[in-house]
Amino acid sequence: MRRICINCGSNPGFDEIYRKEAKNLGQYLAKLTIGIVYGGSNVGLMGEVADAALAHGGEVIGVIPKSIAGKVGHKNLTKLYVTGTMHERKQMMFDLSDAFIALPGGIGTLEEILELLTWAQLGLHKKPCGFLNIADYYGRFFDFLDYSVEKGFIRPEHRKMAIKENTIENLMESFDNYKAPGVEKWIK
Repeated sequence: MRRICINCGSNPGFDEIYRKEAKNLGQYLAKLTIGIVYGGSNVGLMGEVADAALAHGGEVIGVIPKSIAGKVGHKNLTKLYVTGTMHERKQMMFDLSDAFIALPGGIGTLEEILELLTWAQLGLHKKPCGFLNIADYYGRFFDFLDYSVEKGFIRPEHRKMAIKENTIENLMESFDNYKAPGVEKWIK
């Protein structure tokens, strides 16, 4: 893997463990010489991941829409791309990345990782999508995914595309072993 896209909160959350693990992820990827692609912000968990990777010599590429670049754009990245729209931003982040990790975050984080899973479900890509489940942040979300399988709205093969691990090391191992399902989305 050359680069991993990180989707995460522009807020730090209330528990210090989120900041700590965001920093650990940035440092870990830098040590593996895996570049980071992310939303280009200097705030919240986004800023923590970027700053930690940069402090350890990592490549950090930010992609941020023009409308917020002047407010929260990180000034010290390896490269910062400024796009016209959020849609352009998400496409560029996808194009630059070989895999995707969601750290804790809010609506934007979920929207971004779910769009990537939707694209994978439709067979538009075969890149792994993972959730770093810090302090069981994504536990209830995965309960919902399992419920959706139970009710016939998600195929079990597609549910497995959403990889959840509690440690960075386990998530990277799951990425190394990932095989995209060859099953159509639609249940007949």
